[in-house]
Amino acid sequence: MAILTSTMPTLIDKFSREDSTKKIMKIVELMAKQNDILMDAEYMECNDGSKHKTTMRSGIPEPTWRMFNQGVQPSKSTTVPVLDTTGMMEDYGLVDKALADLSGNADAFRASENLGKLQGFNNKASRYMFYGNSQTEPQAFLGLTPRYNSLAAESGRNIVDAGGTGSTNTSIWFVTWGELTTHLLYPKGSVAGFQHRNLGEDTVKDDVGGEFQAYRDHFKWDIGMSVRDWRANARVANIDVTTLTSDAATGAKLIENMIKAYYLLDNPMQGEGKTVIYANRTIQTFLHLQAMNSKNVNLTLGEYAGRKIPELLGIPIKRCDELLNTESRVV
Repeated sequence: MAILTSTMPTLIDKFSREDSTKKIMKIVELMAKQNDILMDAEYMECNDGSKHKTTMRSGIPEPTWRMFNQGVQPSKSTTVPVLDTTGMMEDYGLVDKALADLSGNADAFRASENLGKLQGFNNKASRYMFYGNSQTEPQAFLGLTPRYNSLAAESGRNIVDAGGTGSTNTSIWFVTWGELTTHLLYPKGSVAGFQHRNLGEDTVKDDVGGEFQAYRDHFKWDIGMSVRDWRANARVANIDVTTLTSDAATGAKLIENMIKAYYLLDNPMQGEGKTVIYANRTIQTFLHLQAMNSKNVNLTLGEYAGRKIPELLGIPIKRCDELLNTESRVV
């Protein structure tokens, strides 16, 4: 897996080319400041409406040794069909017209009010990228955790058990974004990412039925996820956050377990996609402290977008606060 190189478009790539008015691009840039993972992710249009049909290779064919004047039987690879779905997130914004006009710049006032809506979409999208489960919540989409949530499953080969046994656990994720690895989805014929529509002025009612004039906005985001090759991702699970220390030699063995996860990846540093490590604020804090230890050579500090963040073997470790410190034990 090549690190931080890919030909598939991210949201910034798409809208920097397509948005002539630059209004959508401003929204995307705000999203980039709020949540790294949404900008790292690569996007693909569904091939079946709001669903995406793919195949996952489950067996690699091998050639046959032959002798002169002796034939061979053609080999055949084995694949498993996979159907991923998208979910629809929607919300409305409502601002009292008189209040917005009083500000002297109604458009700017509405934009500032709508920032909270944008953050809410960001939070939910990134949370469901990890914890979404369409089996228990059919209107949502399937995220990473249900795909890597059993040591006994085939994908369990790419889970490192950090040893936590209670319910104060978190995870560190290695995700490889790419066309043949992991990517986000959007329905066929639609637009990728967060969408905003100005509905203009409308007469609305308050909680007791009184009417007033208001500016209304509609927000929408259709999103799904496809994991074409589970071998390209890895999860360090069962990290007990109560055992974390600033010294990598004691407490939870973060670096040791991350190195194990690195070598579970299929051909790390080669092939398709870009690999990024995700951890929450708690983990990233302790990794930063451990990186400051001069005895450590595997964990270093790199600079991305003007920020210093820890990296492991050249892979950036980015923060995703939607990753919980209250995960149940993976067995």
